[in-house]
Amino acid sequence: MSDLNELLSMHGGNGTVPGAVAVVARGDDLELAVAGSVDIEGTAPMARDTIFRIASLTKQLTAAGVMLLLEDGRIGLDDPIGKWLPELAEPKVVRTPSSPADDVVPAVRPITVEHLLSSRAGWGFPSDFTLPAVGLIFDVQKSGLDPQAVDPPDAWLAALSRVPLVYQPGEGWLYNICSDLQGVLISRVTGQPLPDFLAERLFEPLGMADTGFEVPAGKLGRFTSLYRTAPDGGGLVVADAPDGQWSSRPAFPSGAGGLVSTADDWLRFARMLLAGGIHEGRRVLSTESVRQMTTDHLTQAQRDIGELFLDGQGWGYGASVDLAPTRPWNEPGRYGWTGGSGTAGYVSPASGTISLLLTQVAMDSPVPPPVMRDFWTYVGRGGS
Repeated sequence: MSDLNELLSMHGGNGTVPGAVAVVARGDDLELAVAGSVDIEGTAPMARDTIFRIASLTKQLTAAGVMLLLEDGRIGLDDPIGKWLPELAEPKVVRTPSSPADDVVPAVRPITVEHLLSSRAGWGFPSDFTLPAVGLIFDVQKSGLDPQAVDPPDAWLAALSRVPLVYQPGEGWLYNICSDLQGVLISRVTGQPLPDFLAERLFEPLGMADTGFEVPAGKLGRFTSLYRTAPDGGGLVVADAPDGQWSSRPAFPSGAGGLVSTADDWLRFARMLLAGGIHEGRRVLSTESVRQMTTDHLTQAQRDIGELFLDGQGWGYGASVDLAPTRPWNEPGRYGWTGGSGTAGYVSPASGTISLLLTQVAMDSPVPPPVMRDFWTYVGRGGS
């Protein structure tokens, strides 16, 4: 692929995405491509400042919020979360991951803050969705693309407390729920709603003016529609309109996937990480916090449990970490993740590269769609 604009136009032309914004930054060299429209009707062209649902890219920002509380000394990595989330102070665990959901034993250790950050608390999604306890999780953990359908945090937490852990705390990597628990933890520790804390401590210092858990009325004209692939594979159907679920703050602001943002907003966050926590001469995160976020914390056995999601990668705090150059786009130390709304954002410290792709077509499986794989290949080959 000779050009980033050509890449986006190709996928727009074959009908897989109505539009997209892509950024590849290497130091001061910024390559930006904008293609297509904010909806399939073509009512407005895609733009650099178009607002997208970033879905699971939220996880990195939520983890950064927890790191700020660690830096403040308000929590510690080894602190049991039961101090702030008493509903989860004495969890039960299925005897083995494949045991019936009512065959439980007490947890052998408390769930800690570190377990939440590394996604090893014991709740979440493994590669095998048929495990009995995982079926119960689906009753509590709703789709991150339906934020208005989720109960308020206290009710959600009470429901989760009745679901047994799939693994003992610290022993298995499981996807997604730990990031929502991080968001609830932030709110309980600070006494602030998660959106207010992240705005005050992260978004405002970084100048992320368009990032939040809702889109104000005055910005709806810059907000995309969200699409899913039709069940019969015959094109795209609307999953959410601009004046839909993100037009008001949800009862449960999801730390796992509830944010909207723009290319430039996320670029500010990524550049801060590459700079070791500094943004425009001001320290936002400590160098140690950035190091911990971008370092793999898993054993090989724990990676194997989540192979469907991790695909050979490790996990830092809030996102994956590349361990080996197994594909054209993998670079050891590359930190980032994909979002179920069709987004992907990565930071590669070794090469100083930031790569971001924003689309508005929801993924229908953990396997990245062709537009993502082509984009990553383009980045991995240095844009040639």
